[in-house]
Amino acid sequence: MTSDTVSDLPIILLAAGQSRRMRGADKLLEEVDGLPLLRRQAELASAVTTGPVLVALPPAPHPRYRSLDALAVDRVPVADADEGMNASLRTAFAALPRGAPAAMLLLADLPELTKEDLRVVLQAIDLKPEALIWRGATEDGKPGHPIVFAAPLFEAFASLQGDGGGREVVAKAGSRVALIPLPGQHARRDLDTPEDWAAWRAERAARNSR
Repeated sequence: MTSDTVSDLPIILLAAGQSRRMRGADKLLEEVDGLPLLRRQAELASAVTTGPVLVALPPAPHPRYRSLDALAVDRVPVADADEGMNASLRTAFAALPRGAPAAMLLLADLPELTKEDLRVVLQAIDLKPEALIWRGATEDGKPGHPIVFAAPLFEAFASLQGDGGGREVVAKAGSRVALIPLPGQHARRDLDTPEDWAAWRAERAARNSR
């Protein structure tokens, strides 16, 4: 895979979940860096590829669509989003352009990920030609996101059911998974409850005040 190919890989952004643990709020519309989190993540994805950015969303109408106004991303409604994450994966991978050699999968609820993190994972693809998956990891080696899947794995997403989050596809790759260390807990730090958000914002304010 050449560096030219890496620069135009499609990126899938998963944003069809229901934020059930937020008790009425929507975690993907919480503000991060002055933007709704979903828009921030979509802008990150758009900044690192010249390929399409596909955003898996609940069926319209939904407030998340407004947060993407004027962004050149492909909105991909997931008709059966209530089923769980695998419905989003089935739908989004089916919407990929034909002939894509690989695709990056990015969760919308990881607010510490940066453009540089995404680029580091994309650039690592050339370094592990025997791999089928290139996956961001925490600084202590725990696997997380983003994840790049090579095209031979795309078909496996078509039969996913439930809320496994694609773990079955990762398992199919066996040892052919390259972990790419990212700073801190960028690859795994998600915020699912109001308490998570409050704690994260307090941590961030403390870091910025030093």
